[in-house]
Amino acid sequence: MMRTPLDDFLAFTLGQETPPQQPPQQPPQQPTKQSTQGVLPSGVAWRSLGAGVLICEPAEPTAASVVLSAGIHGDETAPIEILAALLSNITNGVISLRVRLLVLLGNVAAIKAGRRYLDDDLNRLFSGRHHALTDSREAVRAAELEAALGDFFSTSLVGNTRWHLDLHTAIRPSLFERFALLPQRATPYGQDVFAWLGALGIEAALMHRSASGTFAHYSCSQHQALACTLELGKVMPFGQNDLTRYTGVANGLRRLVAGEHRPVGATLPKLFDVVASLDKQSDAFELLVGEDTPNFTAYSRGAVMARDGDYRYEVTHDEERIVFPNPRVKVGLRAGLMVVERKVLGLVGRHPICH
Repeated sequence: MMRTPLDDFLAFTLGQETPPQQPPQQPPQQPTKQSTQGVLPSGVAWRSLGAGVLICEPAEPTAASVVLSAGIHGDETAPIEILAALLSNITNGVISLRVRLLVLLGNVAAIKAGRRYLDDDLNRLFSGRHHALTDSREAVRAAELEAALGDFFSTSLVGNTRWHLDLHTAIRPSLFERFALLPQRATPYGQDVFAWLGALGIEAALMHRSASGTFAHYSCSQHQALACTLELGKVMPFGQNDLTRYTGVANGLRRLVAGEHRPVGATLPKLFDVVASLDKQSDAFELLVGEDTPNFTAYSRGAVMARDGDYRYEVTHDEERIVFPNPRVKVGLRAGLMVVERKVLGLVGRHPICH
């Protein structure tokens, strides 16, 4: 039997030749047009549209379009392995695909190099922010991923539910091992969204109050997708991930792409509002937390978290928690988030993932 990219999507992607990167002021390259395609015995039609871009269409029409992305940071390997296993399950018939599915491996060059990124943090370059960079390889890739996402959603049926899960692992340990970041959006997230997050084993969800350059925010703002960034564990090299720790996530993704209507028995995550971004304004920036401080470490009112020249950030709520503390980011980027737990859910509306 002829093997397909779904059999081992990671090996297939890493074995592909990628075209030379062009400066972003030139028209961005589309995914390689040397596409391969085929139909599985189950009737699932697949198309490979260049390095790290794979579309799977179910045999029957569906009311849901799902995007699963990983490897936006090249050293975050566990989500890549999870998606490769998911695709293998589709090709061997373990999973019956019931949604339109786009799988993206984000920063292929960084994945090959075993690095977080080559020139710039890819997850800060979406929603057109890549246009500001003239010599960044990640800027080119951001434009390619935006194009792939736009093409996929533009061909969905009218009224199609759109969902984008961007899978990551965190640099630091976390008091909540698995957590989600939900982009700012005008329409409140419904209870079903949080039930699905709970079914994926997500313990906490952070609600953003402002726009950002993340891939999830781009999907939400430009394509009205129910999108979120999922932090699923700890950064580890290929071959060193304990995938048994990701069983709940993997099973939840299988149910999602199999078109299950709603999760059963899920524990809702705790909700946190992002109240501040600790931005690194200069090389004088100081983040006043220890190198081994876990995500979601709590601080009391009056604690000084960061200094940068005349700027200082002081905790103003009874309790705030820090997430993603990292003083070594480039000037102009976020060196940490401060969040406050939401005691009242206050959710309205319903946004089912699958129909």
